[in-house]
Amino acid sequence: MVNVTGIPGTGVPGVGPARPRRRLVARPAAWLVWGAVIFFFLNLLGVVGSVLVSSFGRQWFDTWLPEGFTAKWYSDAWHQFTLGQVILVTLEVSLLVVGLSLLIGVPAAYVLARRSFPGKRAAYLVFLLPILMPPITYGIPLATVLYKFGLAGHLSGVVLANLVPSVPFVILTMTPFIEQIDPRIESAARMCGAGLRSMFLRVLAPLLLPGMLASAILVLVRTVGMFELTFLTAGPDSQTLVVALYYSMSAAGIRAQQSVDAMAVIYTSMMLVLLVIALRYVNPTQLVARVKEEPEP
Repeated sequence: MVNVTGIPGTGVPGVGPARPRRRLVARPAAWLVWGAVIFFFLNLLGVVGSVLVSSFGRQWFDTWLPEGFTAKWYSDAWHQFTLGQVILVTLEVSLLVVGLSLLIGVPAAYVLARRSFPGKRAAYLVFLLPILMPPITYGIPLATVLYKFGLAGHLSGVVLANLVPSVPFVILTMTPFIEQIDPRIESAARMCGAGLRSMFLRVLAPLLLPGMLASAILVLVRTVGMFELTFLTAGPDSQTLVVALYYSMSAAGIRAQQSVDAMAVIYTSMMLVLLVIALRYVNPTQLVARVKEEPEP
């Protein structure tokens, strides 16, 4: 007969260290957190759902559901608020801001990623300020300057105002992508006789295409949803969809609430589509990841 002795600290003789039992009941703090999250999303779903139902309802006063459903409010909103022209202006502003932001931000991000110079950290801080500060804080003095030079109230003023936070956003987004590219690739291209322009267009641009696409989509989402800067600098013919939605809610006169709700649903649907596209092509971890080469032995 062989005596099997247990290992000290174990619950069963000769078996090994006892595994800690998993908690089957969550702590009260966890229940409170999950309860708060569920309560928040239920309220959000209720608000969005009420607007969506109202945009299709005929009349809705003291009942749980409208008396009937119709889609005529969308056609009324389309003609009453000239949504075709508003959406066209929104696309023009967004595409111009995206193009100019990439044209300015990508070379600036390359310089910050590849060059060391005095005041580099101060430059990063300057680029961070328009993103961290509320747009209204610098939007009012910026709009004052644009009105002084006759740029505000037109499409050009809206584009210039939206470039202020968009260019730093592109720089901060593109810098990690550029840092992930091995500098020896650029050195090899220079040894083969490529100039700065050829190296950037033929070597770096294909490698930076995912980062540029990510920056473009994020700037597009940000520009479509930017209210403060666009509201301060837009004129009657340069309003984007979010500003037109605000005017439709606050302007004088009698308007059917269902038409305003239909306009809000159109704006929300546009933003959801842009966000889905952004999450499809953008990996959020790439925006903060800074992969550095380890020195070779």
